[in-house]
Amino acid sequence: MKWMYLAATAAVGLACAFTTHSNTPTPPKRTGHQPKQSSQGELVKRGQYLVTIMGCADCHAPKKMTPKGPAPDMDRFLSGYNSDIPLGTYDKDLVKTGQWVLFNGQNTAFIGPWGVSFAANLTPDETGIGNWSLEQFNKAMRQGKFRGVDNSRPLLPPMPWPNYTAMTDADMRAVFTYLKSLKPVSNPVPAAIPPAP
Repeated sequence: MKWMYLAATAAVGLACAFTTHSNTPTPPKRTGHQPKQSSQGELVKRGQYLVTIMGCADCHAPKKMTPKGPAPDMDRFLSGYNSDIPLGTYDKDLVKTGQWVLFNGQNTAFIGPWGVSFAANLTPDETGIGNWSLEQFNKAMRQGKFRGVDNSRPLLPPMPWPNYTAMTDADMRAVFTYLKSLKPVSNPVPAAIPPAP
C-alpha cells in the first residue's frame, strides 16, 4: 500500500510539474543580450504616429484650401508661420479685453492677452530645429523654454507644452527623430510681439 501511495504521489507531482497553468505567468527567458534598441526607421515611424495624434500640424503646418476645407500644406509641412505672408490687421482693443483670442487663417499665428505668438518651424532647417540637440528639444517640450535654452522666455500660448511633461524619454526621442527626418524648409519665423499697450 505504501508503494502505491508513493507511486500515486510521484505521478501527481510529475503531472503538475509538466502541466502549464493558464493563470501562472511564464517567466521571461533569460539571455545574455540587452533589450533590443529601436532602429532609426522604427523611431521615425513612432515619431510620425505621435506627431499625428498630438496634432502638431494643426498649428505648425501652413494650410492650403481644399474642397474639404483647410489641409496642411505638405510642401511646407511643419515649417510654422509662413514668414512670407503678412500678419494682417486685427482689433487690438478686442484682444486687450482678455475675452478673445484670435487665430490667423493659416492657424499659425495667435493673438491674445500675451501679444502675438507664431508657430515655430519644426523642420530640420537651420531656421527651424536643424541645430537643436535632443536636450534642447526636451527642455522646450518639458519646461516650456523658448528654443530649449535656459533663461529664455517661456513658450507662449497656444503651445500646450505642459501636456508633454510626462512623455516618456523613448517617445520624446521618437518625436525628435521624426522631426529631424523631415524635408528642411527655410522659414525664419518672426519673433513674438508683446501685448499692445
